[in-house]
Amino acid sequence: MSALPRALPHFLAAGEALTDLLTAGAGAWHSQPGGSTWNVARAMARLGVASAFAGAVSSDVFGDELVAASAAAGLDSRFLQQVPRAPLLAIVHALHPPRYFFIGENSADLHFNAGQLPEGWQGAAQWVHFGGISLAREPLAGKLRSLAERLKAQGVRISYDPNFRSLMDQRYDATLRHMAGLADVIKVSEEDLCGLFRHADAGQAFQQLREMNPGAAYLYTLGERGARLHTPEGYWEAAAPSITVADTVGAGDASIAGLLFSLIQRPAGDGGAHLRFAVGAGAAACLAPGATPPALATVDQLAATVACVQRLRT
Repeated sequence: MSALPRALPHFLAAGEALTDLLTAGAGAWHSQPGGSTWNVARAMARLGVASAFAGAVSSDVFGDELVAASAAAGLDSRFLQQVPRAPLLAIVHALHPPRYFFIGENSADLHFNAGQLPEGWQGAAQWVHFGGISLAREPLAGKLRSLAERLKAQGVRISYDPNFRSLMDQRYDATLRHMAGLADVIKVSEEDLCGLFRHADAGQAFQQLREMNPGAAYLYTLGERGARLHTPEGYWEAAAPSITVADTVGAGDASIAGLLFSLIQRPAGDGGAHLRFAVGAGAAACLAPGATPPALATVDQLAATVACVQRLRT
C-alpha cells in the first residue's frame, strides 16, 4: 500500500538559504548552513508547526548540505529548489563584532521560481514569512514582493523581518515601505532600525516604520533588555529571562518564529502571552551555539519566567 501524500504546510518562509563561511583563525575556515528566512522555517518546524522553506539553492556540495539540513529539520522538501547555479555565500571574516560580505552574483537563490511550488500550496498556507537579504537582491526581490502581494490579496497573513544588512542602502527604501505595508506582523531590532533609516535614533526610526503601517503588530527586540510587542491598542513590554548565553546567533529568527507559533497555535492568548513566548524562544536560541532551533518544552519553560507588563498607550 502506497503512503498517503504529505499534507501541505500551514507555514512558509520564502527567501534565502545560504552558506556561512566563518573564519577559524589565520588561513582556516568552516562552513555552516544559514540564512534568516531559512532559520525561521527551521525554528517553526522544531516548535511543531508544519513548515517549509520556499527558495532555491545550488546543486553542488553547498546546496546538498542545505537540502540535507532542511530534511533533518523536518521542512517540506517540495518547496526547496536546486538549480545548477553558484551558491550564495556569506564570508564572515571577523566574529566580534561580525564583519562579512556576500558572494552571489547570478547565484542559485536568484533563480527561485514560485510557479514550481506544489499545486494548492496557497490554499493551505496560513502565514508566509519574508525578509532577509532576499528582498535586497534582484531579481529575487521582485519575485518575492509580487508573491507577497498575491498572498495578501488571497487572505494569507504576512510576517516580515527586514533583518538589516549592509547591502540595504537607500535602494531598499521602496521595498521596506512596500513590505511593511503588506505585513500583519513586523519584527525589528534597534540595530535594524538604525541601519534601515540611516541614523542613530532608534526611537524615531521606529515611529517612522510604524507610520508605514499603523495597523500592524510590531515585535521590537531589545537584546538582553527583552522585547516589546506593539499593537494599535497599546503595547506589552517583557524582560529577558536570566540565562547563560552560548551565543546570540539566530536569536532574532527564533523570536519571530516564537511569536508566529503562539499566534497560530495559541490564538486565545493575549499580547502578553504571545510576547512572553517570543522572548522565551529568542532566549532559548541563545543556549546553544549557532542558529540552533529551540525545542517547545525549553521555550515554554523560559517563557514561564518572563516578566511582562501591558502599557495602554503606544
